[in-house]
Amino acid sequence: MSIYDIPVHTIKNEEKTLEPFKGKVMLIVNTASKCGFTPQYEGLQSLYEKYKDKGLAVLGFPCNQFGAQEPGTSDEIQEFCQLNFGVNFPLFAKVDVNGENAHPLFKHVTKEAPGLLGSKAIKWNFTKFLVDRDGNVIKRFAPTDKPETIEKHIQELL
Repeated sequence: MSIYDIPVHTIKNEEKTLEPFKGKVMLIVNTASKCGFTPQYEGLQSLYEKYKDKGLAVLGFPCNQFGAQEPGTSDEIQEFCQLNFGVNFPLFAKVDVNGENAHPLFKHVTKEAPGLLGSKAIKWNFTKFLVDRDGNVIKRFAPTDKPETIEKHIQELL
């Protein structure tokens, strides 16, 4: 199955796939509103604004699996992101990224780009996956990797 065939739900709970992002470089991120890394929304938005016209799509997937740091509803999450960080890149419905109920997208990206020592588990919020224009998962970035440090990798793919 291609990454573009995986069903996802938008923040407004509309079922879609990633097909509209075919041919774009995607940065897929599991996000949270009440995390120490939450200010990374600003850097993600900055990357999106700088490169969206060149083919970058930043995709935010809220997750409440780490310290219950994303307790809000979809409307609350979207409002928080827009008001506090001016986020206008696509946000999706809250997902699990680990375990039995992990979303198929995160099962796919963790298989394609495992973490340290081959671990498939995501360790915390704001783990990032860089996907090339052909849908290949190129690289995984840790929560501590700030968006601006990923910029050179994005530029190479654009």
